[in-house]
Amino acid sequence: MDNRWQDTEAALYATSDLDMRVYTSRLLGSDPDLVLHGGGNTSVKARQRNIFGEEEDILFVKGSGWDLKTIEAPGFSSAKLEVLLKLAELPAMTDLEMTRELKASLTEPSGPSPSVEAILHALIPLKFVDHTHTDAVVAISNTAGGEETLKTIYGESVLILPYVMPGFVLARQVYESTKDLDWNSLEGIILLHHGLFTFSDSARTAYDTMISLVSRAEEHLEAAGALKKIAEADYAPVQTDFVRLSEARKRVSTLHGFPMLAHWKQDNLSTGYACLKNIGSIATRGPVTPDHALQTKRVAAIFEDDPEPGIASFASGYEAYFDRYKNDSLTCLDPAPRFAVWKNKGCVVFGSNANKTSVVSDILDHTIKAVQWGEALGGWQALSEKEIFDIEYWELEQAKLKLSPSRKAFDGKVAIVSGAASGIGKSCAEAFMAQGAAVVALDIDKAVEQLFASNNCLGISCDITSDDSIKSAVETCIARFGGIDVLVCNAGVFPPSLKIEDMQSSALQSSMAVNFTGHVSMMRECLPFLKRGFQPTVIIVGSKNVPAPGPGAGTYSAAKAALTQMGRVAAMEFADYGIRVNTLHPNAVFDTGIWSEEVLAKRSSHYGMTIEEYKTSNMLHAEIKSEDVAGLVVTMAGDAFSKTTGAQLPIDGGNDRVI
Repeated sequence: MDNRWQDTEAALYATSDLDMRVYTSRLLGSDPDLVLHGGGNTSVKARQRNIFGEEEDILFVKGSGWDLKTIEAPGFSSAKLEVLLKLAELPAMTDLEMTRELKASLTEPSGPSPSVEAILHALIPLKFVDHTHTDAVVAISNTAGGEETLKTIYGESVLILPYVMPGFVLARQVYESTKDLDWNSLEGIILLHHGLFTFSDSARTAYDTMISLVSRAEEHLEAAGALKKIAEADYAPVQTDFVRLSEARKRVSTLHGFPMLAHWKQDNLSTGYACLKNIGSIATRGPVTPDHALQTKRVAAIFEDDPEPGIASFASGYEAYFDRYKNDSLTCLDPAPRFAVWKNKGCVVFGSNANKTSVVSDILDHTIKAVQWGEALGGWQALSEKEIFDIEYWELEQAKLKLSPSRKAFDGKVAIVSGAASGIGKSCAEAFMAQGAAVVALDIDKAVEQLFASNNCLGISCDITSDDSIKSAVETCIARFGGIDVLVCNAGVFPPSLKIEDMQSSALQSSMAVNFTGHVSMMRECLPFLKRGFQPTVIIVGSKNVPAPGPGAGTYSAAKAALTQMGRVAAMEFADYGIRVNTLHPNAVFDTGIWSEEVLAKRSSHYGMTIEEYKTSNMLHAEIKSEDVAGLVVTMAGDAFSKTTGAQLPIDGGNDRVI
């Protein structure tokens, strides 16, 4: 394992113990083989003067909700060390009592809630304490002879403790195990199936020791040949797989109670795992560490060619698992899987938004490696069902669920927007993302691939005049997000002004290809997935030129009129599938790609107006912007239009010719 300490960088944080704590915490958090997505915790003990001018010993410990990778000084809770040490001496305390007392021990009540392992950190009498969920160490502990193997690796230099629940029970275990301990004789503490602690009065020594101990575990894995046992394979998906994936997403979402995304991982690591002959066994033995179950549930769903039986089996199995260990105070969580192994095809992760799927995906990558390491060491063996259940239904975790932010209107839904590199399309993509949707942004301009800095958006360069390009983009969308719920037909070009007597066939054909035929092709390719979508809808961005064309704009007006007519036909044909098709007709939206300075000058001159007069030449004297159109598009895709199809709606500030 690489040691990421840099003297020049560390010097910038040498201003205080807390600043140095920030630095080494970030070093730990930057390595996903040590911690993932908020996992692990760190602390430092320091003295602080109170309001009475008295100095107190304070434990600064990572606060709940902060990630070690990006933590800052305000991310550490400041608790009175004396109070925490007294709590450790209590013979018993419920976890809810513990969290109340931890909160009461804070010197800054407005700060984050302290880690549930704050008391454990307080018990270790060294200034800096590091705790990680290192893959290598935990993977070794998840084998039949894991404890003995770890003793062989570390000898007497590391205290190895059996797994117990985090929180006060764990703090009491450490308290009883270390009362008469010579701390200078130890390099660290391993909590089986949980993680590794290192500690020192020096931030660098605590960090260096962590890297050294993990490296020794990795060396053991390498010597045993485990690191070379990671299976890899390639898989070329076919059309039927994408349809089945969208069906699986629909079924899993129904079990969840809300729309979910489904990300099909087809990388070599995932497909290699899915091709293992005993995958049905090893993928259903349990997680690397029990806290992963909060994100992934305890085990994978197993998909054959048709995922449906695997989903049903997982759901019934989860409900039976709950019934085995429930009590009257618990309510069963949704029985939807959070990841699945699709035999010979890869893995699928499910989440209520792109951030959730990203978290599950990262955990799965590390799980795949750790499970195969465990198999190479004699057999993967996770904690028992009951021990995982106790974490998944831990009262502290249940309380967190009640504090979860409310869902956004389009959480878990997927929207495809064409012409998304600028203007109306770009605004639509941003508006859908703001409402929680995962967005696939298409544009012939390759800049769209880097335009949206969010894992909630996938930019794809796509030429909608090419069926192959459309098909590729749609399949990429399905693999990334699992389905399509909204299609926004927006891409367009505004050809140079031509009268019919000057109009060549090539000009008309060129306009029709982008403004009409391309959108029909988009609807056709998206239809199999819209049929399996949630409140599926197609929204066509037409034009004022449909109801009120102007001279010289025949190539554009005719194509948009044809698209509007096709939208009416689609509304009739798609209604049987519950798919709504509506059209809106913007006018004079000047912050779009089709309105170049040259076009704007020509059109305003044609009507004998200045450019500014032309921009507000409607009955409300209002300038129509891309964001205004995007707001209406999102509204039309939502509940307000859930019983409307085949409609045409202007957004033009009031045009007397249209009216």
